[in-house]
Amino acid sequence: MSTEAAIETRGLVKVFGENRAVDGVDLTVPAGTVYGVLGPNGAGKTTTVKMLATLLRPDGGEARVFGRDVVKDAAAVRARVSLTGQYASVDEDLTGHENLVLLARLLGHSRSASADRSARLLDAFGLTEAAGRQVKNYSGGMRRRIDIAASILNTPDLLFLDEPTTGLDPRSRNQVWDIVRAVVAQGTTVLLTTQYLDEADQLASRIAVIDHGRVIAEGTKGELKASVGAGSVHVRLREAAQRPEAVRVLTETLGSDVQLDSDPVALTARVAGHGTERGAAEQAARALAELARTGITVDDFALGQPSLDEVFLALTDRKKAA
Repeated sequence: MSTEAAIETRGLVKVFGENRAVDGVDLTVPAGTVYGVLGPNGAGKTTTVKMLATLLRPDGGEARVFGRDVVKDAAAVRARVSLTGQYASVDEDLTGHENLVLLARLLGHSRSASADRSARLLDAFGLTEAAGRQVKNYSGGMRRRIDIAASILNTPDLLFLDEPTTGLDPRSRNQVWDIVRAVVAQGTTVLLTTQYLDEADQLASRIAVIDHGRVIAEGTKGELKASVGAGSVHVRLREAAQRPEAVRVLTETLGSDVQLDSDPVALTARVAGHGTERGAAEQAARALAELARTGITVDDFALGQPSLDEVFLALTDRKKAA
């Protein structure tokens, strides 16, 4: 395999009893980017990360990090990577400052260098005022920030972020996203696993969609969205009672399934449009005309790109049908 990529895997497998948690994963992660691994709980994301970080030994296939085999050259791989897992790995009985100083000392920094590095990271992550408080008194967002700070005490070439914003409120999620962007701007490659589609949309330049231990799709956000259709129609009706009839009309006109939004007067449908924006626009116009012809009053009608939510639902439905 080439040594140009930050990560390359071929046929990666991990088995637990009769469960093939990872079932032949192929990945190529370009250096200096955020690469998203997207999938539901139990898809195999965390197990894949643990193998790449040398915490689990693969049962099949091969994986290289910056050209080094994760089994044969495990020590060399560990020297270039850092991992922030799903759960806080710092000591909750220590303060934020004490945690970072302790870890910096374990990494070989002098006492003064450890204190300096800790202070700079706490400041960069907006934790200076909380530096003297025990971590067990931190909010969820603060814990994730101190966790990531601990991961980059020595700037890694590759940072694994395993579902870093699970359970966080929107403000905290945005803060973590800003940190990720800043880390990448310094030259670090980030492998981000997430079950949040908007997170992958915000951060990742390329995305692998994993389900049941296999990569079912891979590409840029635009490529993944194009793979399930040229567009997506969003309709808002005046009367909720007309939604069942609108579903029938759109299904017949567009030839695709219609998703019912939580709003009782809203619905969404994919538009194939023969894979072109012009074709999608023409098909959407016919759908709008047919709604009007059947007496359905539409207050709002919009054609846009499919969301990653729609992409993921389409891909996993397609896999189940295969």
